[in-house]
Amino acid sequence: MSETSRVGAKVEVRGLGRHFWKGGVQIDVLQSLDLALEPGDRLAIVGRSGSGKSTLLQVLGTLDHPSTGSVWLNGRDVFKMSRGEIDALRNREIGFVFQFHHLLPDQTAQGNVALPLIIRGETPKVAFEKAAARLARVGLTERLTHRPGELSGGEQQRVAIARALVMSPGLLLADEPTGNLDPRTADGVLGLLLELNEEIGSTLVVVTHSRELAARFPRRMEMRDGRLEELS
Repeated sequence: MSETSRVGAKVEVRGLGRHFWKGGVQIDVLQSLDLALEPGDRLAIVGRSGSGKSTLLQVLGTLDHPSTGSVWLNGRDVFKMSRGEIDALRNREIGFVFQFHHLLPDQTAQGNVALPLIIRGETPKVAFEKAAARLARVGLTERLTHRPGELSGGEQQRVAIARALVMSPGLLLADEPTGNLDPRTADGVLGLLLELNEEIGSTLVVVTHSRELAARFPRRMEMRDGRLEELS
């Protein structure tokens, strides 16, 4: 492992439920869901569209709140924390990679990757140095000053991976990280994500519609009717 390696997060989900209301009807997206992840676990979750995979990731990442149940991160009941504490936890402990890169169009690749560090309180000089090192690791040394519109889809996703990992998060969440890429590029991006995650030691949860990509993970689950089932 590299000098930035750390112990991944321990995650416990207990009786998690999430429902929404539509036209006066309650829609149950997640139903009494339980999940336990040990530090450094790598889990792929598959399931049909609308099965609740992305909703689960949003709750795990504290971007959404559960209707019932609890999420524990390293022994702390996350949603009993104050809003400020949750925001700080998200910035410090959780990394995200999305299908759509969500890169700031007016920032360079280096600026996008440096942003989480600056938010944490690093000086711009230190943040940009760390961002450059992380971008070099994903093969983008020659693209530091390029803006997202000047990068290919695969390059943009590599910037997003560098941004997610620049803080060496304890928990890394990826929602269809290769969904917008051609098969060859997707395979390379996923391989890079797995390789870097192993170096850092984060607990990794990836949502994907592709069973072929999921087969590369040591642990796989399927979302069905708002519940998770272990796959062999």
